[in-house]
Amino acid sequence: FYVPTDENGNFKRYEDLLESFDDTLQRMKTLTPSHVVFNGRVGALTGDNALTSKVGETVLLIHAQANRDTRPHLIGGHGDLVWETGSFDDPPATNLETWFIRGGSAGAALYT
Repeated sequence: FYVPTDENGNFKRYEDLLESFDDTLQRMKTLTPSHVVFNGRVGALTGDNALTSKVGETVLLIHAQANRDTRPHLIGGHGDLVWETGSFDDPPATNLETWFIRGGSAGAALYT
């Protein structure tokens, strides 16, 4: 998210979306987001919303990144099969602990 701030670093408030447009656009041009979230909001994958699986289950992780490079990293494990560029037509890399997702791209990994 690119939420404009004032000269003191406080988030600005606007009467409506149109009023915020110019400031938001200027913030976006810096390519410095005010917030980085998973699944679109803070806490989307924690507490009652946490991703859960049982030992031995296989999960598919899909990671998309709008404008910045990122490196998903599985703590305590490895992506058994990783499609770094998101193309399931391509052979997957195997046993990666960290992989590279280019800005504007998506990747996928199977993990057991």
